[in-house]
Amino acid sequence: MHLRVPSYDQGAHAFGWSVVFFLYMWLGALALEAPAGTSLIVSLVCAGAIFLFVRTRGAGSARDSR
Repeated sequence: MHLRVPSYDQGAHAFGWSVVFFLYMWLGALALEAPAGTSLIVSLVCAGAIFLFVRTRGAGSARDSR
């Protein structure tokens, strides 16, 4: 019996990365005493951009399996 890691959808990976980087940016901005509202909005916009980038260009896409 050969055990292997289950494959996850690229969207799940993209969501995970965006959540991790959102928390990193948001908590980092709060630690630097940036305004809370501004840091939340900027972090959300950046997390959305990270999600789209990883979703479209992340490893494991159909183009990489040639």
